[in-house]
Amino acid sequence: MGTADRGAIRVEELARRAEVSVDTIRFYQKRQLLQPPRRQGRVAWYDTDHEDRLGRIKELQRQGFSLAVIRRLLDGELDATDAPLAAAVAGAQQGDADLLDLDELAARVGIPAPLVEAIVREGLLVPQQRDGRTGYTVDDVDVLRSGLRLLEAGFPLNDLLALARRHHEATRAIATDAVEMFDAHVRHPLQASELSDDEKAERLVEAFRTLLPTVTALVAHHFRSVLLEVAQEHLEAVGDATELAAARNEPGWEAT
Repeated sequence: MGTADRGAIRVEELARRAEVSVDTIRFYQKRQLLQPPRRQGRVAWYDTDHEDRLGRIKELQRQGFSLAVIRRLLDGELDATDAPLAAAVAGAQQGDADLLDLDELAARVGIPAPLVEAIVREGLLVPQQRDGRTGYTVDDVDVLRSGLRLLEAGFPLNDLLALARRHHEATRAIATDAVEMFDAHVRHPLQASELSDDEKAERLVEAFRTLLPTVTALVAHHFRSVLLEVAQEHLEAVGDATELAAARNEPGWEAT
């Protein structure tokens, strides 16, 4: 094949046209997002199909899709009704503000970057993907500042990280159950219905957007109620009269 055949170009030219790095192109190939080039001897040639696919990958990344979902979308492995649902899930993670990288997050809060890395490893912070970047939001800044207040109150750092790890494991298990319930009781019945693909997709997205805030509010309310209940039981068992009197003035306290 000659260099003029089918608009063949080298990887450097493809990277320039697609406004990505050569390393990114090779990374996409390893992740099976981009088909391998045609080879003529030891020379690799790319064409407009590669350029178009890179453009589609970048667009889907801007919409917040993970690379795994992007690969399935481009390869036609996702049901037609699942693509809008995947977009709704990705969109629910997005905000208007730009993402902060780890160093920017640490600087914003005023703590060392290695401490932020440790918090991320424990699952207390979950980075987002947006426009091909991985980073953190202003909500994560608030979470870390809340954590600092706990440290200032006397909580040991190692104990807080251990608590965060247990919370992450328990929360992930509950979230997995919730997603499986959605799959079994909402998604599969809708996909098996006689509705058109467009109506199936619309109802799936509507169900997701209704259930996400509902489940989130229920979980938050339940955790707060249980935390107050446990605190009340603990104070009733070990607290002195002054502590009990102060606690009874707090919202949510129910004296028995």
